[in-house]
Amino acid sequence: MAEDLTISISDSKETNYKSIIPQIEALLAGEDDFVANMANVSAALKEQFSFFWVGFYLVKNEELVLGPFQGPVACTRIKKGKGVCGTSWQKGETLIVDDVETFPGHIACSSGSKSEIVLPLIKNGVTIGVLDVDSEHLAHFDSVDKSNLETITNILLKH
Repeated sequence: MAEDLTISISDSKETNYKSIIPQIEALLAGEDDFVANMANVSAALKEQFSFFWVGFYLVKNEELVLGPFQGPVACTRIKKGKGVCGTSWQKGETLIVDDVETFPGHIACSSGSKSEIVLPLIKNGVTIGVLDVDSEHLAHFDSVDKSNLETITNILLKH
């Protein structure tokens, strides 16, 4: 398990992801504790991209419960189908929201969040949680983020 990150900032998102993904793989290698791995993934993404907020919610008793994260304090519980996270969980698909104020039923955990991407964590056909990433900029996320964050969640789910 690697315990240091080499943060390499480029003007290209793709280059930044290509730098951090192998490091995340090394960080998770040999560690089977899911909570520890979520904590390190959220920290690595926060460090590499300076996202406003990055973290996980886990399905517990038919609601999403806050898990490891980096950023300001967050909503603790989210109902299925509510907000971006609850909708991603319900649909089992990645959602990109360019302006959270326009998303029906958006849950404003922080007024600093302007755009968001949420990826379901699907294991054995069941959504067990979500990865939530927020930006303080409008329309911050795109297909590059989607494909690379999906790669990262797949790496996480293998450990």
